[in-house]
Amino acid sequence: MANYTAADIKALREKTAAGMMDVKKALEEADGDMAKAEEILRVKGLKGVTKREGRTASNGLVAARAEGGVGTLVELLCETDFVAKGERFGALAAEVLDQAVATEAADAASLLSSTLADGKTVQALLDEANATIGEKIELKRVARLQGEHVVTYLHKTSPDLPAQIGVLVATQGGDEAAAKDVAMHIAAFSPTVLDRSEVDAEVVENERRLAEATAREEGKPEAALARIVEGRVNGFFKDNVLLEQAFAKDPKKTVAKVLQEAGATATGFVRYRVGA
Repeated sequence: MANYTAADIKALREKTAAGMMDVKKALEEADGDMAKAEEILRVKGLKGVTKREGRTASNGLVAARAEGGVGTLVELLCETDFVAKGERFGALAAEVLDQAVATEAADAASLLSSTLADGKTVQALLDEANATIGEKIELKRVARLQGEHVVTYLHKTSPDLPAQIGVLVATQGGDEAAAKDVAMHIAAFSPTVLDRSEVDAEVVENERRLAEATAREEGKPEAALARIVEGRVNGFFKDNVLLEQAFAKDPKKTVAKVLQEAGATATGFVRYRVGA
């Protein structure tokens, strides 16, 4: 008869985020010894790290911090939402964010190669978590944003999951409340650039070409084509350019107008959505 209970299985799953069958096998092998079972899961996990490299990690969370005019945003991925909402994964993300802030990392590669206080790299930390949890864990993206004021906003797309959307916004002038409102707007409306000067010229030309082809297909009069094309290209800008988007809280105003009224100017932003 097994020397463990359903409560033991639940506790070990919550502690390691390992699968049900893996936990049962480890407890059986350890004759119910929780510490030994956790060690078995870790050892077996280490053996499977390479096998997991080709698997897809599309769940996870975003974590962010802003202080002293500097904001940091990280996206940490795993394979299942069960792991994503676990305490162990959340603690791992917090440790990775702490290191990103401490090392002023601006990209994943530099953060992964950085060394923690105990002498191991962030990559080694993730490999160990990968082994213990039994899922592929990946640091996908890291961003660092500086400005006179930098605010963060984290949004949960489901109450059962950690934050899935993270935003950093840098502003000059104004107050934090206006910047926070804009950060919330960015989370909801996902602009791709700050202003239209950042849109690649080839992208604009392609939008113009498609707009003209569509108008001709619709049988629009030749004399009206230029006006119609220009209107549709401007519509593209209003959909994708932050400053030209209709503001979430007051669609009669653009984001640029709202910032102007608050005495602020947006100087940059970053938006991550888990797995996107």
